[in-house]
Amino acid sequence: MGKYTKEDIIRMVQEEDIQFIRMQFTDIFGQLKNVAITASQIERAVNNEIMMDGSSIEGFVRIEESDQYLWPDLDTFAILPWRPQYGKVARLICDVHNPDGTSFQGDPRSVLKRELQRAEAMGYTFNVGPELEFFLFQTDENGRPTTQTSDEAGYFDLGPLDHGESTRREVTLALEQMGFEIEASHHELAAGQHELDFKYAEALHTADNIMTFKLAVKTLAQKNGLHATFMPKPVYGAAGNGMHVNMSLFRSGRNAFYDESSPNQLSPLATQFIAGLLAHAQGFCALTNPLVNSYKRLVPGYEAPCYPAWSTSNRSAFIRIPAPRGQGTRVELRSPDPTCNPYLVFAACLAAGLDGIEKGLTPPAPISRNIYEMTAEERSACGLESLPGTLEAAIRALESDSVVLDALGPHTALQYITGKLREWEEYRTQVSQWELDKYLVTY
Repeated sequence: MGKYTKEDIIRMVQEEDIQFIRMQFTDIFGQLKNVAITASQIERAVNNEIMMDGSSIEGFVRIEESDQYLWPDLDTFAILPWRPQYGKVARLICDVHNPDGTSFQGDPRSVLKRELQRAEAMGYTFNVGPELEFFLFQTDENGRPTTQTSDEAGYFDLGPLDHGESTRREVTLALEQMGFEIEASHHELAAGQHELDFKYAEALHTADNIMTFKLAVKTLAQKNGLHATFMPKPVYGAAGNGMHVNMSLFRSGRNAFYDESSPNQLSPLATQFIAGLLAHAQGFCALTNPLVNSYKRLVPGYEAPCYPAWSTSNRSAFIRIPAPRGQGTRVELRSPDPTCNPYLVFAACLAAGLDGIEKGLTPPAPISRNIYEMTAEERSACGLESLPGTLEAAIRALESDSVVLDALGPHTALQYITGKLREWEEYRTQVSQWELDKYLVTY
């Protein structure tokens, strides 16, 4: 991705034989949406004249105020490499605006922009590097997804055990054509599970990249007759899908989390940021882990954190500090899963960290032991509380966290909470197959 002008975009559409442009945006619940236009409309598009019906998007606006406009970020222009090379398809990632030109308060991209502007006013740039996991499953004779895989591989295995290797390679090459710098690609712990890591960047750019990444994975898997899912826990008894989020603050081009003179080479700013994340761990859990199914991943024994603690090495901790120091110093938050809305998660994490800095918070002592093996009494002695155990509990914690609510803004907070409570109620009132198997005959 480069720095483009309107004239650059119009010229590239003509020179590259681009027939369609997808004007993409993300809804409050993290679903990628788009309005497709033909090449003849590109001039209107770059002049912010493409309109959509916001009342048709859950959590956006009411029917009597439905007109909204898509303002493309010109620097996100990219050709989709998995589409035809004759009559190509390109995309532009857009902000959602009201008819009077103001930013729509429920646009997740604008939510993150507001928090980044706050950090910038304090002198900081917020950089993020994600690690997304996903499963590749077989489909049935009707093309519907299953949870079956002929893959027998584990951590870092390769073909012939890793049957998803070719799809993973296609995804990597496609993303590199779009300007991604892929740092690692490998098989994960569970059968059929994979991970791709791309280089950290400024938070808004990274959130855009996550949405593009998920689209590429699902599209190319389908092309190969597979189904890709980022569902947190699709298989009972197997590891779930996480999205570890590596974060750092930079000031004047230097990593503000690094202090060569401290014992662990973390600056006071870094420990305050960590303290802020820990203080608001309950409050942003409904964002980092947004589904009913998310809480079936956050259980002991599968490397997913259950307790808000931090460590310089311990992978059972909520926050881990990876080994690199200097410009590579970073804080790794291990609780999020890849079904989250990255714009809202990054905004909430930044708000929590900045709150720790502004209040000069001090984190508890780091924990080096395997937290899963500690007794309840030992955890209590360390002051460890559990993360919310259900989506409902996480929503209630969000409702009580003014810092996270302020970061979301009134419209987004209300619509998100309302939508998630509706999802919880739908789940709560269902009768599952487990219940029928367990109770129908016995009782």
